[in-house]
Amino acid sequence: MNLTIPRMTVITLGVADLARATAFYRDIFSTPPITQYEGVTFIPLPGVWLSLYPLEKLAEDIAEDVRLPAPDVFRGFSLAYNARSKDEITSIFARAADAGAHIAKAPQATSWGGYSGYFTDPDGHYWEIAWGPMFEFTEHGDLRFKA
Repeated sequence: MNLTIPRMTVITLGVADLARATAFYRDIFSTPPITQYEGVTFIPLPGVWLSLYPLEKLAEDIAEDVRLPAPDVFRGFSLAYNARSKDEITSIFARAADAGAHIAKAPQATSWGGYSGYFTDPDGHYWEIAWGPMFEFTEHGDLRFKA
């Protein structure tokens, strides 16, 4: 039997303050969170859900000897949203700043012909908001390379 993982369904972020992170992402995505389970917030997004879980509890859930990241240390990954236009990027950055994001790199032209910038959420998770001329979206909003 050949088992594969055909898609990602949930991305969980460990957060220092669940209420603060929930409010931040509610404002960023303009989506009401689901908090049916005590101590966890789910934000349903098309194609994948974002889960917010207290960092210490997430580490404990994974293993007893998981080392917590030091504050303000780059963790070696970023989350990304591909916008449909440069104007959409400008709008998203304004909303992110209003929600309390730290603008790590203001949107600008890139070496690969696109336009992008980075911000961090209150826990230091990096988000890239990008537009690229090589991408298009399906009728369902899925990202793909132009043919």
